[in-house]
Amino acid sequence: MAQPTLCTATLGNLKSGVARPSYDRSTLTAGIMHFGVGGFHRAHQAVALDELMNAGLAQDWAICGVGLLEGDRRMKEVLDQQDCLYTVTLKHPDGHRESSIIGSMIEYLFAPDDPEAVLEKMASPAIRIVSLTITEGGYNFDRVTGEFDQTHPGVIADLVDGAVPTTVFGYVTEALRRRRERGLEPFTVQSCDNIQGNGDMAKRMFSAFAVQKDAEFGEWMLHNVHFPNAMVDRITPVTSADDIIEAAALTGLHDGWPVVCEPFFQWVVEDDFGLGRPPLEQAGVQLVEDVTPYEYMKLRLLNASHQALCYFGYLSGHRYAHEAMADDALRRFVQRYMDREGTPTLKPVPGIDLDDYKATLIARFSNPEVRDTLARLCAESSDRIPKWLVPVIHDQLASGGEIECSAAIVASWARYAEGIDEQGEPITVVDPLSAELVAIAQTQRGDRLAFVRNKKLFGNLADNERFAAAYLAALDSLLEKGAHATVMSYLSIEDRS
Repeated sequence: MAQPTLCTATLGNLKSGVARPSYDRSTLTAGIMHFGVGGFHRAHQAVALDELMNAGLAQDWAICGVGLLEGDRRMKEVLDQQDCLYTVTLKHPDGHRESSIIGSMIEYLFAPDDPEAVLEKMASPAIRIVSLTITEGGYNFDRVTGEFDQTHPGVIADLVDGAVPTTVFGYVTEALRRRRERGLEPFTVQSCDNIQGNGDMAKRMFSAFAVQKDAEFGEWMLHNVHFPNAMVDRITPVTSADDIIEAAALTGLHDGWPVVCEPFFQWVVEDDFGLGRPPLEQAGVQLVEDVTPYEYMKLRLLNASHQALCYFGYLSGHRYAHEAMADDALRRFVQRYMDREGTPTLKPVPGIDLDDYKATLIARFSNPEVRDTLARLCAESSDRIPKWLVPVIHDQLASGGEIECSAAIVASWARYAEGIDEQGEPITVVDPLSAELVAIAQTQRGDRLAFVRNKKLFGNLADNERFAAAYLAALDSLLEKGAHATVMSYLSIEDRS
């Protein structure tokens, strides 16, 4: 017999022990509109707000989700059917599962079907924050110059006078224009993406678009809209078919798109909101004056270490992060990168013991229950490596510090990007630049620096003799001896030092 679908009417059928909203969702009002409703947002920001609502707080800060892309239509269908309720299951390392029903989202708008509804909702006085998880690539910046890319087809279309918006830049700019015209204060734009200085990046990109649309309005946006920086962290794998089955078994209700994640949660936010904010500090969020030290810690230790693990791990035959971490050589390689290359580039992080933080990362990566795929970690590398690892290389070159592991990580990406693994099986390279990267990587056996001469990604790194030497040593070893032997060679160096 088929299980009933999760929705307001079926909450009474939940199995005992499954947390559910203790608040009356019918009394909530939306104060936040969120672009990019995926697994991470639903396991992170939405969970924090649900916690506040269960404590009787933030009743006027519910979420209205927004989907911009055709691929978001399925999310709209699922959430509409479920009254925007969904399941979050924490996967503890010991196998314990902890499921909750999250109710902080009360509406989901699919912009292509009704752009005007989205614009008018954003322009309404109730909306005080517009938040974003649109991925690094969604900010539309040139990887070399850091400037806004005006050549994007969607941007070109949105810049036409009178155009109906299709991009997040078009929607935010038009909604802010309407608010200004109506005498309403601007909402805060809150980035929740993995970009160093994500609020600063959002401010530059959105203002650059607005200046092109209307120079005077763009200048007004630059000086009047708040864009707080934030650091977000919770490993949230892509939902699998097995996760859907397990969520139903745990809750007794069918959820068409549940979320699974690790127990760890961190959110550090610059306290800079123009129209107020929920009392996030009462949900374990750190409100600080300067997010920068926390961002550097996360991007250069957690995120860059994922890259240290994923290409070598995949090429070595592993398919999950926990499997790769069970490989002693790979685990020690990741630890060496963190200790000797990532950590030296960090400023002091208030309230954080870096040794404890790194030990926590090793434990999180090793969690066998999360089943985080290496393919997920290998994806979108052209949006990740230039922001997470290349700055470490530059800082270490400037200070005379070690770069061997970092150069090897870049080389492992180049080898992975050839699109064929060490067993001769094809690799699906998921990247916005995949066609270009694979074509370049497949020339590197004859032109060994070809991959890193891509200035869009690496600037002038290929011209640096110390980096080039370290990179070529790693690439040659990968091509001649394979990934695992290459990793072992770095441990031999470590053992002798």
